[in-house]
Amino acid sequence: MFAFFLAGSLLAQETERTAIFEPDVKVPMRDGVQLAANIWRPKAEGRYPVILMRSPYGKMDENWGDAKRYTAAGYVMVVQDCRGRGKSAGEWAPFRYDAEDGFDTQEWVGQQPWCDGQIGTAGGSYLGWTQWASAARASKFLKAMVPIVPFDSAYDIGHAGGAFQLALLMGWGTAVGGVALSPEKMAESFRHLPLNTFGDQFEKKIPFLNDWVTHATYDDYWKQRSIESRYSEVTVPVLNIGGWFDIFSKTTIDLVDQVRATSRDRMVRRNQCVVIGPWGHGPGGRKTGEVDFGADAKLNVGDWQFKWFQYWLKGKDTGVEDWPAYYLFVMGENRWRGENEWPLKRTQFTSYFLHSSGKANSLKGDGSLNLTAPADEKADEFTYDGKSPVPTAGGNNLVGAPAGPFDQAKVEEREDVLVYSTSPLEQDVEVTGPVKMILHATSSALDTDFTAKLVDVYPDGKAFNLCDGIIRARYRKGMEKAVMLEPGKAAEFEIDLWVTSNVFKQGHRIRVEVSSSNFPRFDRNPNSGKPFGTDTELLVAKQTIFHDGAHPSQLVLPVIPR
Repeated sequence: MFAFFLAGSLLAQETERTAIFEPDVKVPMRDGVQLAANIWRPKAEGRYPVILMRSPYGKMDENWGDAKRYTAAGYVMVVQDCRGRGKSAGEWAPFRYDAEDGFDTQEWVGQQPWCDGQIGTAGGSYLGWTQWASAARASKFLKAMVPIVPFDSAYDIGHAGGAFQLALLMGWGTAVGGVALSPEKMAESFRHLPLNTFGDQFEKKIPFLNDWVTHATYDDYWKQRSIESRYSEVTVPVLNIGGWFDIFSKTTIDLVDQVRATSRDRMVRRNQCVVIGPWGHGPGGRKTGEVDFGADAKLNVGDWQFKWFQYWLKGKDTGVEDWPAYYLFVMGENRWRGENEWPLKRTQFTSYFLHSSGKANSLKGDGSLNLTAPADEKADEFTYDGKSPVPTAGGNNLVGAPAGPFDQAKVEEREDVLVYSTSPLEQDVEVTGPVKMILHATSSALDTDFTAKLVDVYPDGKAFNLCDGIIRARYRKGMEKAVMLEPGKAAEFEIDLWVTSNVFKQGHRIRVEVSSSNFPRFDRNPNSGKPFGTDTELLVAKQTIFHDGAHPSQLVLPVIPR
């Protein structure tokens, strides 16, 4: 089924006399398409474990530092262009062929005379996806993985909470679709309507951008771009590395969590690990956004990866067996801590209730947050106008807006942002785990959005975002079926704010912001109730947030006893 040849062998060359470099080796897929790979091999004859990376971003050259390190340690490095990218043949259709192509490539690599039958996979972002895409129903040669800032379902990432992650998919999609946009042009393009023609607005059309909008529910299109929750079929040790402010923060933890819970292999269940720090999409540094998390935040990701492969592919004792399942950086007190499960068993899910006398609008309003359930209180109201959406100010971003914690002062000046804060804390409060908002609200629209953002307010008044989320009203009862609102009738909305780990220090305040937009991270809901992506105009919605005995809107925090 798989051919055995190295089309690039005649071009083989030495790399600093210790390695042989073979560029653009053609690897055949099951449908006959050939994908190009660069291969670095130790100069000495023999069979070695292989580190495989599959990328849509191009292959490294012969002097690549990681290749030198790994070949010197007795590994073969293989870096392959994804289908339709670089020197690889076939159609470039993001996410579509990576499961099959990953398996076929592993089978080919595993049967080469220089491979000892063991493959480890590596790489971040899309390269994290290419690893997880072939993790279920993987080749027998796959023995270990180190996905960095990974995900396993393009749909779950693209349609978070039912809203469309516009900046991520359209910003990244134009780049890999061959359209280079200046920041100004990108900002302008994000306002394009209707969204289902987004990919037609450029000189070079990008059809898959329109497809991502047209396929608004989890249909066959997206099932081909997901591992479809086959976590029980993952049978290799995995080290996931990510950041609290990364666009894939939640899934970095969820993937390992699911394998630990369901894999049919007991050893594999015990050897799923997560390292997650105070980083955005590029893990390892000490400063993200406007916050310096200190020297301890720095982490040599490459060394963690190397130790993982040395243990699982070469049997060397690198301390891996002593690593905790979850190695978390706790912001606020800025230190690392190992944990054995997620959420933590000692978590006390605690409700912080919204309060006001009907004027929580902006930081100047009277919104408050505490542990006492509300009784009879006047509701808060604001107007959501998609022509003037609340701007994205930090958070879990990749393109279109900076990632990380930023002072929310400008956002909190807006009348369409409701602000609820605790009094200054009398003692430290640790929040580590999944965060959610339960909101009771009405809208004048058939469909609209509600957003929530968790914020740490410092004694000097600076307010730094930690995590946030959104819910599209039509999907408040699940993504399987759209259920429109009855204008003016109260409904309950559960907003997933993803994950965090932060100690709100004594004297700080816990704050939540509530609104209806976070743009351009998420698309602007047109408030019409029409099929997604078809609107050419944006309607105004009148929003009402309740916090009374019958409608106790609340922020639910995973509080860790201290």
